[in-house]
Amino acid sequence: MTTAKRDTYTPETLLSVAVQVFNDRGYDGTSMEHLSKAAGISKSSIYHHVAGKEELLRRAVSRALDGLFEILDEEHACVGRAVERLEYVVRRMVEVLTSELPYVTLLLRVRGNTATERWALERRRDFDHRVAELLKAAAADGDVRGDVEVRLATRLVFGMINSLVEWYRPDARGMGAREVADAVVVLVFGGLRQES
Repeated sequence: MTTAKRDTYTPETLLSVAVQVFNDRGYDGTSMEHLSKAAGISKSSIYHHVAGKEELLRRAVSRALDGLFEILDEEHACVGRAVERLEYVVRRMVEVLTSELPYVTLLLRVRGNTATERWALERRRDFDHRVAELLKAAAADGDVRGDVEVRLATRLVFGMINSLVEWYRPDARGMGAREVADAVVVLVFGGLRQES
């Protein structure tokens, strides 16, 4: 008598597979059939763990968003001059992006086609706004350039950081997350800081 192979998937391992498939095929282009094939389990096994693919999407983008929002509650993001807090937040954003690369990649690709995507976009806007407020405070303190409009500077900083999802791969050319974070901080604040 042989026993059936037991399902070894957990919600976390299933989420990891789903994120990979969503990033490869796009969320809209992914069916439950695609997910079950990629996971090597039946669709009913997936439904044992989650209600459907939108729940997987929400869990995935929540992981990325939670990582970003947690930065804003860390001590170095809350205490000190605005420019120092901003520099800390920028460094930590790079660190979160590189440590949660597939999840942040998915977050940056949502377009608002579902309730979950619209929720994620709203939370992203809230995060972006809070970082922009730090930049505005640093400009008001005279610590960053005043000749570049704050919204534009914020978009350029986010553009630099978010572009990492397109090319950064752990261990690629020997660059680790720390080296990338150092380079981003040098480039951003070398251009933003007000000359003494």
